[in-house]
Amino acid sequence: MHVRSLLYFFGEALKSVIHHGWMSIASIAVVSITLLILGSFIVINYNVSLLTEDIKEQVQIVVYIDEEANVRTLRELQRALTDHPELEEVRFVSKEEAMERLKRQMGDRAFLLEGYEEEDKNPLRDSYELRTTVPEDIIRVAHTVQDYPGVGYVDYGSGVVEPLFQFTGVIRWIGLLFMAGLAITAVFLISHTIRLTVYIRRKEIMIMKYVGATDWFIRWPFIFEGLILGLMGAVVPLVIIFYSYQGATQWMSGNIYFISLLPVEEIMPQLLNLLLSLGVVLGVLGSAISVRKFLKV
Repeated sequence: MHVRSLLYFFGEALKSVIHHGWMSIASIAVVSITLLILGSFIVINYNVSLLTEDIKEQVQIVVYIDEEANVRTLRELQRALTDHPELEEVRFVSKEEAMERLKRQMGDRAFLLEGYEEEDKNPLRDSYELRTTVPEDIIRVAHTVQDYPGVGYVDYGSGVVEPLFQFTGVIRWIGLLFMAGLAITAVFLISHTIRLTVYIRRKEIMIMKYVGATDWFIRWPFIFEGLILGLMGAVVPLVIIFYSYQGATQWMSGNIYFISLLPVEEIMPQLLNLLLSLGVVLGVLGSAISVRKFLKV
């Protein structure tokens, strides 16, 4: 495409956007609202994913050692756990350390444990705390480790871990379906808005076809018009989300400090690239769909 043609197409598109003022504003508003909803959901989805990943990182397997196991069996158990390819961390916790942890957890009621610190009276067991490389593998790895020699019993939060992983999986699919639905809605709305513009200029398009203009020569101004509308429609929600999210992170850090949000400088570059690209793609796609019907003359 020559620079002169490019400038001509862009000029025609810009004139059309200005000429159809209220219609263009309506198109930009439609794109803005759609991408604002989509962008807001993406921001929420990013932070929900961060929260669920933090929860997953805290999930671990606790292997309690069989008190009747001999030294040789315990060495074999340690070697088997250390060499397990799916375990990222293997940490031994003595029953003395476990008792100290329990006392810290009980706080003011730690006096109830007085007398149990001595080795022969300590009811707790030595154990290993395990973390898997992939959090979702924790259930399968726990069942495998259960059969190792020297293992008394295994605790991995059965009944809690399974619903957690199912919930995160459902959230992920709902997010994908929701974003796909919004994208389809945006294409539909943009295509109908551009189609109205094309319909107004249908006689002009037919005349251009009759005098020998190619399909692409007619199509390009409308594609550029969709591009301009989509781009302008993407800028508005980016500004709104930026200031809203910045305010939300500042409020959260001062009021709900135990829940951390992704910093604005980390999330906005991703959102900028995504929404601008979506705005352009949806605008161009909507224009291409709209003008296609009127080229068949």
